[in-house]
Amino acid sequence: MNPKEYGIYDSQPYQKSNFSKTKKKAVISMTENIPVVEMRNIKKNFAAVRALRGVDLTLHHNEVLGLVGDNAAGKSTLMKVLSGAYIPDEGEILIEGNKVHLNDPLRARQMGIEMVYQDLALVNKLSVAANVFLGREAESRFKRLGLFSVMNQKYMEQETQHLLERLKINISSVRLDVEGLSGGQRQTVAIARATAFNAKVIIMDEPTAALSVAAISKVLDLVRELKAQGCSIIIISHRLEDIYQVCDRMIVLRHGRKVCDYPVVGDIHEFRERVVAYIVGARNDFPEATAD
Repeated sequence: MNPKEYGIYDSQPYQKSNFSKTKKKAVISMTENIPVVEMRNIKKNFAAVRALRGVDLTLHHNEVLGLVGDNAAGKSTLMKVLSGAYIPDEGEILIEGNKVHLNDPLRARQMGIEMVYQDLALVNKLSVAANVFLGREAESRFKRLGLFSVMNQKYMEQETQHLLERLKINISSVRLDVEGLSGGQRQTVAIARATAFNAKVIIMDEPTAALSVAAISKVLDLVRELKAQGCSIIIISHRLEDIYQVCDRMIVLRHGRKVCDYPVVGDIHEFRERVVAYIVGARNDFPEATAD
């Protein structure tokens, strides 16, 4: 989005020089070596249920991380902690090396973390553009109705169109109501909304569930496009084929603990057998320490 539309300007112009270029490259290199997200020893209990039992997670810049496991393994709970929906009982979270406290989803958004939930959280009766800007509507500088601001509809539609073009999303008009879109198109709108405001991390909860084969292919293409544009992504999915196609690395959770953290390598059959072994408990790379 264009920051000048909201009256935000750089206080000082960037001065070009060989020293500045060298320094800038060094800063970028150092930043890229620091993980964009670190979650350390995350624990979360719901009464007597130990949902997360000391989970560590690292996400690097421009990486697609798959998060897999059986039902009630702790996948969604861990991501709700990262997105600010749940507050952990123990543990710490670092964003680009800085310790943060994500007390609510708004704080997580301010830190550049966006989550696309399985139900998408779209408003059927609103247009594509209105859904992209939902909760963050752009106001007109020049129009007011007494105490009320007027939304800048033209700007929101233009920016949404540019966003869809950048992400190579094919929707005929940003003025279409979301209820008239296919399941795959609705999913891409939800993902586009998550990327619209310079997100550092995009979390997708079962992004291909209940979609047709063609729609799944389009969503996976969108994930590849986001990675090509430098995004860091976490995908929760039961579809191991999707994890295999787009993820660089996978983490397997079982009973609230991490049992595997491994690059996505090998052929699909070897990959599936390895993941299933971790899911059912036949393998565990991080056995829980036992008291003497």
